Amino acid sequence: MTPDITTSDLVKKYTDIRKHSEEICAPLEIEDYVVQPIVDVSPPKWHLGHTTWFFETFILVPHFPDYKVFDAQYNFVFNSYYETIGARVIRTDRGNLSRPSVSDIYKYREYVDEHMEIFLQSRFMTETVETLLELGLNHEQQHQELLITDIKYILGHNPLFPAYKKQIIPKKESYGKTEMIKFSEGIYEIGFNGKGFCFDNELERHKVYLNDFEIADQLVTNREYLEFMNAGGYTDFRHWHAEGWDWVKQNNAKSPLYWHFIDGKWMNYTFNGLQEIDLDEAVCHINFYEASAFASWKKMRLPTEAEWEAASGSFDWGSRWEWTNSAYLPYPGFKKEAGAVGEYNGKFMVNQMVLRGASEATPAGHSRNTYRNFFQASLKWQFTGIRLAQ
Repeated sequence: MTPDITTSDLVKKYTDIRKHSEEICAPLEIEDYVVQPIVDVSPPKWHLGHTTWFFETFILVPHFPDYKVFDAQYNFVFNSYYETIGARVIRTDRGNLSRPSVSDIYKYREYVDEHMEIFLQSRFMTETVETLLELGLNHEQQHQELLITDIKYILGHNPLFPAYKKQIIPKKESYGKTEMIKFSEGIYEIGFNGKGFCFDNELERHKVYLNDFEIADQLVTNREYLEFMNAGGYTDFRHWHAEGWDWVKQNNAKSPLYWHFIDGKWMNYTFNGLQEIDLDEAVCHINFYEASAFASWKKMRLPTEAEWEAASGSFDWGSRWEWTNSAYLPYPGFKKEAGAVGEYNGKFMVNQMVLRGASEATPAGHSRNTYRNFFQASLKWQFTGIRLAQ
């Protein structure tokens, strides 16, 4: 193990992160654990099983002699996309998994956690495994964010609009008049640098040349986005990419996700249930097409990811994942690891756009200004928002 990390530190970090996943699910009813409304949303119980499978498959099975898997069928059930590991339940069928039961999956978590705690304190715990452990913990934190996001979609598409928790007090951002921050042309460096964990897609740190640019000091609010809607933003093809305009027509798009026009008012599904739109909140749950169209309507644009990172020390970020105008591509010097770990990020570097920052759903300690999130342009179930540039 690395000298500055003790065994007790590792065990505590492991148990704290694992417990947080279960804390996220604590307000759910049993029925909520199984629902899969769309392909992009996985049932909460699948997230709980998949993150457990990660530790069993990549740490315990290959590195802990005489370890016996909890259930041999779970490799098929909880493998997500790792071709190296073998066959798996296709993503669209995760909601058909009435078995294993929720109680079975909690027993699975308990079984793996007990063995992991023993393993972490054993002679088999090496620096090589510590690297895998760190990846596994960050992987679990990614799924914690997905859990929150997917739970919101599940409950937000229940006709009763049930609250996830009563009286959640959202972090209140203060938005005044937007100011544009100016940056001069020149050479900037982006990419992860220093000690600590990062994902492989944040490497290698490299230089980029940027022209003069300006970037907004705050996010676009619901008030501003409503002005776009009221001005006919969803009916004017001039502001949309061709693919985005096709998406508008095919989906009869009119507003951000979770917005409902009821009795002459725009209402918004929140974790507290259905509430009237807070005009001063940062707009949320919009896709890349919508973000780009809004920017065009404002006669501006979205920042590139290099601009965003270069400027990120000059504004507050972290309440919304912010769409950039950059395709998700490898950095110069990017290297894919051998085996299943190499499938983690590199295989997705096509047909996706980069988001920067973090969101209210991001676990504590899991955000940094070099983090490269990525999704397809049409997706809007994540906590996504808009920062303008020019």
